[in-house]
Amino acid sequence: MPSGRAIPNVRLPRIGDFIGAFLLVPCPRAVRGLAMRGQKREPVLSDSIHYELQYLDLMRRIWVEGDERVDRTGVGTRSLFGETMRFSLKDDAIPLLTTKRVYWKTALREMLWFLTGDTNIRSLVAQGVKIWTDWPLDKYRRATGEAISAEDFEARIVADADFAAEWGDLGPVYGHQWVNWPRYELAGEGVFRRAEQGHNQIAALIDSLRNNPGSRRHIFTGWNVADIDRMALPPCHMTYQFHVRSDGGLSCLLFQRSCDLGLGFAFNIFEAALLTRMIAEVCDLTAHEVVWTGGDVHLYLNHAELVEQQLRRVPEGAPKLRILRRPASIFDYRFEDFTVEDYAPQAHISAPVAV
Repeated sequence: MPSGRAIPNVRLPRIGDFIGAFLLVPCPRAVRGLAMRGQKREPVLSDSIHYELQYLDLMRRIWVEGDERVDRTGVGTRSLFGETMRFSLKDDAIPLLTTKRVYWKTALREMLWFLTGDTNIRSLVAQGVKIWTDWPLDKYRRATGEAISAEDFEARIVADADFAAEWGDLGPVYGHQWVNWPRYELAGEGVFRRAEQGHNQIAALIDSLRNNPGSRRHIFTGWNVADIDRMALPPCHMTYQFHVRSDGGLSCLLFQRSCDLGLGFAFNIFEAALLTRMIAEVCDLTAHEVVWTGGDVHLYLNHAELVEQQLRRVPEGAPKLRILRRPASIFDYRFEDFTVEDYAPQAHISAPVAV
């Protein structure tokens, strides 16, 4: 064990007959085969194992065993490489963390914004969503030397369209790549020019799922090598693959190259589940599972208080995501089409964002 690492004195919940120094999260396949009742196999532990325990176990392992190093932000992290978690979406289940409040309405607004292809923060800020402000704000301060507050910067973004156009754009980030991936068309005599409308990966995905569900090519990605240097932040949740089961169940595998487990993950997993539900709805499928795989999964060194508070808490509850209306297209969903029920999280835990 690396030296000098504080381990919270946590009273852990009992899981079946197991209790120990670390959270024990059995493999779902192992759980399903644990007992034989007559001729029928029955899950004897699945109801007692909360989906969030695997997240808390990963948080603890990173904080105790993770490789400590300096990162791009200069803050420093502890990280593990190559981690996987699975979350059921059956019966409207939604993997919202319960050991702290997740502002799912903000995440919902962000996902709907991604699907528009917009890359300017103006419409988000106008809705009270400020999660993307830090990057253009930092750029503005560096370029002008003006020590403007985030509140004043956001107010100018909303009030002044020209100011927003100059300083509020994030470059060709997520939504742009999802629905407007650049493509080029022949202009004549061996010359190509960029097409006015790029490739809509989401529309192509929907078409593929509807017309060729058995395909292994149900994929979209935000990782466009040619555009990386123009993005405020290269995509972290970068590649999504979908799988249709023989019973019509839709699963999503999200590969996330970089994951801020303390802050970003809660939004990332909710939005992946949300998107899977939306896609299933418009494709006449049923949502089955989200499989999350992280490359560099890390905790920032200045998140010690967050980690220690969260690991002292016990997850509980089973929130549900209800979709209240089925639109003609996945691009026609509105904020009011969604509601979350049975979500009673514990108190919010604040922590600084590393830019």
